[in-house]
Amino acid sequence: MVDLQGQYAKIKDVINPSFNEVLESAAFINGPKVHQFQKNLEEYLDVKHVIPCANGTDALQIAMMGLGLEQGDEVITADFTFAATVEVIALLKLTPVLVDVDPITFNIDVDAVRKAITPKTKAIVPVHLFGLAANMDEIMTLAKEHNLYVIEDNAQGIGGDYRHNDGSKTKTGVIGHVASTSFFPSKNLGCYGDGGAIFTNDNDLAHTIRGIVNHGMYKRYHHDVVGVNSRLDSLQAVVLDAKLPHLDSYNNARRNAARQYNQAFKNHPKITTPSGLSDCDSICDTCDCHVFHQYTLNLKDVDRDGLVAHLNENGIPCGVYYPIPLHKQKAYVDERYNEDDFTVTNQLVKSVVSLPMHTELDDEQIGFITKTVLDFIDG
Repeated sequence: MVDLQGQYAKIKDVINPSFNEVLESAAFINGPKVHQFQKNLEEYLDVKHVIPCANGTDALQIAMMGLGLEQGDEVITADFTFAATVEVIALLKLTPVLVDVDPITFNIDVDAVRKAITPKTKAIVPVHLFGLAANMDEIMTLAKEHNLYVIEDNAQGIGGDYRHNDGSKTKTGVIGHVASTSFFPSKNLGCYGDGGAIFTNDNDLAHTIRGIVNHGMYKRYHHDVVGVNSRLDSLQAVVLDAKLPHLDSYNNARRNAARQYNQAFKNHPKITTPSGLSDCDSICDTCDCHVFHQYTLNLKDVDRDGLVAHLNENGIPCGVYYPIPLHKQKAYVDERYNEDDFTVTNQLVKSVVSLPMHTELDDEQIGFITKTVLDFIDG
């Protein structure tokens, strides 16, 4: 699914000497390399504050802690996503409220969010799933109407642009009140271990979060807020800073692969290709709205599990993201949920499959992958 070795081969002449610098300096935690990456990412995103941390799950949790959400507060998020998004809500003794997603974009359904808001609702967590931004204009308008926080889960969307209704564009992750991202190795901007970050333009919130990530300390041994231990180490910062100048080209490579996939599957009655590429091309000077963290097909009248087995038999990795809705996971079952409210998610978990998507895909590989898919579907 990801060719990190091929990607590394192209940037090792930058990474290896920088690794040695860190090893020689022994500045492993919060060293100069971390601060350098932080500043460079702030400039790239055009955001006031990037606060690095240990991983993307921590980033989500710390963002919620920084907002001062209290036990029992309701937080609305999508049913069709990875468990980390709802996991941190439950860990903080907040009340997760799961809602259905849009059948075309797979992102959180704004109408479903609207229906789910109660007097206890305090925040919305839109996930930019598979690399396509959620409908942030409508979400921000809804949040303003009800005085809610918006926490962007940007783990899969870094580097993408969101085109506003007025035609302007903003990087994903800097639209809501606060955002989180993951630098897990397979992400579009990934390190060689675990890593994450929180983004915000709110000075006071940034100050609070900087204390939280470091045991609640602003001055050593003075614990002003309840905190955690969550820091990005210098070796991971070296990798991220080496990759950051290439992020746009990495995302363009993913889009080019997506175009080739789309062309191969074009007009097939049993295959729906991902939303956001052809539409984006028609309205943008350049297609920068979707960064294709995953390339996910939605199948109709196809034995999905049989296709997965067929691909694996032919040496082609693939993934099913996600096979079980969050509202059906044992940890998050809630008697308040009604199956009729999750019709899209309940269908997607049976019909989606993600094909290899990374920066090193070449024409021959894509040709082999698409032929293998079509051979199975067409019999």
